[in-house]
Parts: sequence; structure tokens; C-alpha cells
Amino acid sequence: MKRFLSLLPVMAALALAGCHKPAPKSTEAQNARAVRVVTLANVPISGALAASGDLLPREEAAVLPEVTGYRVSKVLVDVGDTVKQGQTLVTLDPALIQAQLAQAEAVASQAQVQALQATDQANRVKDLDNAGVISQEAIDQRRFQARAAQATANAQAAALKDLRTRVGKLSVTAPVSGLILERTVRPGDMSATGAATPWFRLARDSEVELAAQLSEDDLAKIRPGMHAEVTLPSGAVVQGVVRLVSPQIDNSSKLGVVRIHLPVSRDIRAGGYGRAVFSEVSGAALAAPETAVRYDADGASVMVIGPDNRVKHFPVQTGQRGGGYVQLIKGPPVGAHIVQNAAAFLLDGDLVKPTTAADPPGSFAAPGKAAGK
Repeated sequence: MKRFLSLLPVMAALALAGCHKPAPKSTEAQNARAVRVVTLANVPISGALAASGDLLPREEAAVLPEVTGYRVSKVLVDVGDTVKQGQTLVTLDPALIQAQLAQAEAVASQAQVQALQATDQANRVKDLDNAGVISQEAIDQRRFQARAAQATANAQAAALKDLRTRVGKLSVTAPVSGLILERTVRPGDMSATGAATPWFRLARDSEVELAAQLSEDDLAKIRPGMHAEVTLPSGAVVQGVVRLVSPQIDNSSKLGVVRIHLPVSRDIRAGGYGRAVFSEVSGAALAAPETAVRYDADGASVMVIGPDNRVKHFPVQTGQRGGGYVQLIKGPPVGAHIVQNAAAFLLDGDLVKPTTAADPPGSFAAPGKAAGK
């Protein structure tokens, strides 16, 4: 009996071993990861176009002296001053030219007197031609002398007029009204025409505008008269209007320029940087959820799901963003199925179980991406 009881555990173990069956191996389809899928489509974009550029004077005027060899006696304005057309900016020392002017006046008066005297001598023989009273040679000589004297008087009068004009140019005036942006002249400098550096640079009518740079494709969407919101370096936002769209594209940068007229303000400084958003621009773009785009050392990419439910890495170039979506400038074609969550741990060739995600929105508004950024 005792021997039988000792065999019971052994018999039970053998019975259990006979009943155990090996577990079936799982298939690749069973191990496939479930992912949400979105379909790429072109969606409308409104107010998504933006560009940045430099703040420049709408029209710049340079001020240079028109006479050479005179010393600057006074500089009457400085950078930041607003001047009117014809206002005196610099006065030159008149001492040298005043002496020349007095001498020229005396010479001109003398020449005029000599011309009158010669004319009177010629008039006295006016009716004596072939009369035998005086030789014809003497008569002709008096007439020639009168003409020569008058020509000399005219030349001296012209020289006097030139000096008087130069006296007027000793006051260097503003050619246009506007804001003084730069000043290089100092008291004691010598005036010289054709100098490389202007004495002053003026922004005509104090107008400063934004020269925004856009790609050729974006440039085609802009028209004169369109409105734009311009953000200044200070953070202030002003309303601008497109004044000019460049007719050409830069060969090196492949960008064109849009000139945006801005209101006259002391806060808008030439040489600064601005960013414009064109609120009236509309168009269509291939868009994907921002979560579908993954970034690594090779750049941006999405995971495309093929007909066999296997994923493949596809590089993309992103553009404008907004509302949780990003524009794909380069990427898979319209209608391609991509994984909605790029953070999912997937490798090329992995089998997935796709489930349909929410469709892309009907449109999205984005602040855009500045050209060249």
C-alpha cells in the first residue's frame, strides 16, 4: 500500500505531461502594429503667405555741394531732422568768392563802357560809305571794333552771372522734403563736386517701406493694392499696402521683391527688418498633420503605407504651418496614405494594421514661412 501511494505523484506528472500541447506560433499579421492613417490631399490655404525683408526709403535723395574749393562754415541740420525742399542745410564761407565777384563786376562794367564807346564810333560813320570822307577800310574797322567790344562785354557779363550763381550755391539746400538719414559733412570741410560720399542722405517725404522677398511661385500671388500686416523689429504691427511687385527674379537667390508702402512714423526706421503677412492671399497646398512629419539627421520625412500595408520612409520638404497642419512642398503624391503619428516606432518594410483617421480640415490659415528662412 505504501508503495502504491509513493507512485501516485509520478503517475500524475506523467498524466499531465501527456495532456500538454505546444502553443502555436504567432504570425506576422497578428504582430502587425495598429496605426491611424491619413490621406494626403490639396486643401485651401487663406492668409498663409508671409515674407520678410529690409525696411528701406521709398526714394532716397543725396545731397552734395555744387561748387568746389569752398570751406564749410556752418552745418544747420543733423541726422533725424525733417527738412523741407529748398531749406538750407550747409553754408559755405563766401569770403573768397566775394572778392572774385567784386572784381568781375568791375571788369564787366569796364567792358560795357568800352562796348558803348566802340558802338558810338561805329555809328558816326554809318552813312559815310563810299562818300570819300574816310576810307572804307577805316569805316569797316570801326564796325568790327564795335562788334568785338560788345562780344567782350557779353562774355564779361556771362562770367559775372556765373559768379553770382556760385554765390547762390554757397547755401547747400535740400532737393526734396524728407527725413535726414545720414550726415557726413563737418564744419571746416572743403567742398568738392563729384565726391564719392554724399554730405546727406534723405528719405523723400520721410517714407520708409518694406522690401519683402518672395519666391517666384509666391510672387505670382501678390498684386499691387493688396493689404499686409507688417511686424516691426519693436514688435509693433502696422498696416501696409503693396505698392510694387518686382518684374524680375534675382539670378542668385531666385527671389523677387515686393515693395510694401507703410505709414510715415518715427517707429519705422530705414535699415531695420520687417515681416509681412498677406491676409488676402489664397491658394491650395498639399497638407499633412504636423504629427505625421518626423525629423532626424536626414531631414523631414513621413511614413507611407503601401498597398500591401507595409510602411516606407519618404523624405519631404515642409512649408507653411497652421491649425496643426503643415504644407508639403515636396513629398508623396496626392492620395497617398501616411501614418498619422510619426513618433510610432516603425521601420521600412514593417507590416501595419491601418485604421482611418479624421480627414484633413477643409482649409487652414497659417502665418506662413518667410522666404529664404
